Amino acid sequence: MKSLHLAGEADADKLLPLVAAFHTEMGYGTDDEHRAAAISPLLQGSPHGAAWLIGPRRAPVGYIVLTFGWSVEFGGLDAIVDELYVRPAVRGRGMGIEALDGIAKAMREAGVRALHLEVDREDERAQRFYGRARFKPRDSYIFMSRVL
Repeated sequence: MKSLHLAGEADADKLLPLVAAFHTEMGYGTDDEHRAAAISPLLQGSPHGAAWLIGPRRAPVGYIVLTFGWSVEFGGLDAIVDELYVRPAVRGRGMGIEALDGIAKAMREAGVRALHLEVDREDERAQRFYGRARFKPRDSYIFMSRVL
């Protein structure tokens, strides 16, 4: 996929404003220091995750972050779509679906067995979007967290 680029350290100045916009939109309440500390290891090649820019590398319109884990149930490596953001002005043009399809293809080729994400139960629009990208709810499961 031409419009999906693995982000490296040189891309921080393009990626961090997008992360800030997403966190503001979602009401996460993070600050610049928090976001930089969370993104920096991914840009330095951490084995725990990676970030990709969506759109032209010089002027990206969004990003996607995956984190990696291991699943006995799925038989190996799995990944979580931790964040996916496309600027509001360019939403609805298929870039998000294209990014998810491109990531899924690349991860499958890299041996990842499953791709997961979480979505707000009340956000039917987001659920339809992820459904179009072939994600399915696991009816008997809910995603739970314990902040440490």
